[in-house]
Amino acid sequence: MNKLKVGIVGATGMVGQRFITLLHDHPYFEISALAASARSAGKTYTEAVDGRWKMSVPMPDCVKDMVIIDASRIDVMAELVDFVFCAVDMKKDEIKALEEAYAKAEIPVVSNNSANRWTPDVPMVIPEINDAHLAVIEAQKKRLGTKRGFIAVKPNCSIQSYVPALTPLLKFKPTQIVATTYQAISGAGKTFREWPEMIDNVIPFIGGEEEKSEQEPLRVWGRVENGEIVKADAPLITTQCIRVPVTDGHTAAVFVNFENKPSKEEILDAWKNFSGKPQSLKLPHAPEQFITYFEEDNRPQAALDRNIYGGMGVSVGRLREDSLFDYKFVGLSHNTLRGAAGGAVLIAELLYREGYFNR
Repeated sequence: MNKLKVGIVGATGMVGQRFITLLHDHPYFEISALAASARSAGKTYTEAVDGRWKMSVPMPDCVKDMVIIDASRIDVMAELVDFVFCAVDMKKDEIKALEEAYAKAEIPVVSNNSANRWTPDVPMVIPEINDAHLAVIEAQKKRLGTKRGFIAVKPNCSIQSYVPALTPLLKFKPTQIVATTYQAISGAGKTFREWPEMIDNVIPFIGGEEEKSEQEPLRVWGRVENGEIVKADAPLITTQCIRVPVTDGHTAAVFVNFENKPSKEEILDAWKNFSGKPQSLKLPHAPEQFITYFEEDNRPQAALDRNIYGGMGVSVGRLREDSLFDYKFVGLSHNTLRGAAGGAVLIAELLYREGYFNR
């Protein structure tokens, strides 16, 4: 098979490292370029990441001697890649400009960053849920004046611990949702070695997370209209986001009211039978079962369940009726796999199979 050549922009950070481990020996894609900031440019990947490799698996040999390219050298990248993943640590307006510059250079961008999540004609995709939003790409290409260049983005990692579980229940018309997320330190790109203050500690604030957690689900549940994504009007969502001393895995405690209250059996059946385009296409990183329900009272647990289906599945448990709300439950997703690099790779696999990466 003639694999597509992929570049990773922001290759030295934690998400960039995760992209490398996921794309090593990928059936559709091969890593052909690594890009990062000017201070890393010109170094081999091994030199640039010296002492900062954060993955539990060894660095793949294929990238060790790759020379880092300055991420701003789009002309150089254009000679080497068919598309790029973007996971850079820059100011939002700088990221937006950089991603658009890549797209205008006819290099499709699959972004892990938040900068373009609310750009009206940029799809923000959880592939099992709103693959129909990819239709907006044609309008985006008209705006950019491109033939194949565009941007697609992944939502915030926090919402993937509860939005997948709520989506099959939309047919029962949820009206009010309360979600408290307990978020792992890798969501900040940190390990305990780098962030000893998190050991034996809980921090009840994560900058910008609550707004994202309340608004992004409505965009995922929105619709394409006149070449733009129009967010859903309901349900009303309120959240709190808390940093907890866990390496990987975001947990959510969720309370929900419905206009048409379902039975517990109807909810469990909706979760069990929910699947999407990644499952029907059997994409390489698609979990066989998107949502897994645990009957045990003490599940899901981050340490036990975050890696379900290679970290791409979503776990749910403790569904029960509530004294104030109709129901409450607990959700869990792996924040750097399903919630970050893995989710972006799944988007790219879908884009590839749907023909958006045509050379």
